[in-house]
Amino acid sequence: MQLIDIDKTVYRKHLNRVITVFVASLAILSVLLGQLLIQFFGQTQVASGESTGNLHLNVLGVLVAVIICAGTLYSQREHIYFREVFYVSRLKALQNRIYRKLKSIKQQAEKDDVDALITLSFYYASLKFVYLLDDNTLTLNQVDSDFLAIKQQIQVRGLNVDERDFKVEMLTNF
Repeated sequence: MQLIDIDKTVYRKHLNRVITVFVASLAILSVLLGQLLIQFFGQTQVASGESTGNLHLNVLGVLVAVIICAGTLYSQREHIYFREVFYVSRLKALQNRIYRKLKSIKQQAEKDDVDALITLSFYYASLKFVYLLDDNTLTLNQVDSDFLAIKQQIQVRGLNVDERDFKVEMLTNF
């Protein structure tokens, strides 16, 4: 996966709209489906002041609504409107995969393993990229210092390594 240029304002606008529509659709569908399920399968005789016993139908309505909303969102992932949002979500998932192997990758990088250095270079560059997109500047200084340390290690060793050399398959080595 390569880092691509993303217009921050377009990304934020699209992300906010996607989240808003997803949450609104989920809420409306949950209530609608819950009511439909209760109408067709719910208890009709309820004593005054007693529970209706339809909680399971409401929960089922929410689960079906989640499946419908998530499926719809997933089916639209190739649409031009979702391009940036889907790309960043995939990038965050890849960062998560790298993070789970980070200890092993750092150990290999200390031994000047080229794949580990490429992976770390990509990891820190992608973290900085996503942090800037999401306005998450709280830990940006730490990411910058870690990224600089990796770049210095690469430069001291005289290696020709860049984050653009990263391939997802490299993670199988760690």
